[in-house]
Amino acid sequence: MPKKELSLLVMEQKILNKIFMVRGEKVMLDSDLAEMYGVETKVFNQSIKRNLERFPKDFMFTLREKEWTNLRSQIVTSSWGGARYRPKVFTEQGVAMLSSILNSKTAIAVNIRIIRVFTKLKEYALTNKEILLQLANLEKEVKGNSRDIANIFCVIKELLEKQAQPIPPRNRIGFRQYERT
Repeated sequence: MPKKELSLLVMEQKILNKIFMVRGEKVMLDSDLAEMYGVETKVFNQSIKRNLERFPKDFMFTLREKEWTNLRSQIVTSSWGGARYRPKVFTEQGVAMLSSILNSKTAIAVNIRIIRVFTKLKEYALTNKEILLQLANLEKEVKGNSRDIANIFCVIKELLEKQAQPIPPRNRIGFRQYERT
């Protein structure tokens, strides 16, 4: 795999790790976006504040205290310091709108990459939904015909559900070199 493709995949994975579900929406934190755009969160939020009319509630909202507490438990944060204010979060449309107020080359490139990741997430969700619907239809058709076929459908469903779950880290294979003392 060429180096450029690899770096794009790594960046997409980093973006994917910064997308969270809040209020049934896929969102990104203001601090994560600011970091990706290469600006301080304070500067990022000042730009947003100057252009609030571009960000209705379905594009951007401030987290409630309980939402922020729940989200913080998912993210590794330092035990001291931190933000004084609850963060703002941006939906896919909000991220797209950011391109109209953040106009550096870095911001444009990052914005394009983020929008592509959101699009891939939608495609993945639709693909899995279609497969599950087709399986359900097939299952109804062969319900009375064979118990073996029903078992096959159960296994396929389990595999699809496992595919959506994160893969735990594996132990390394091979010899370990120990230092002599």
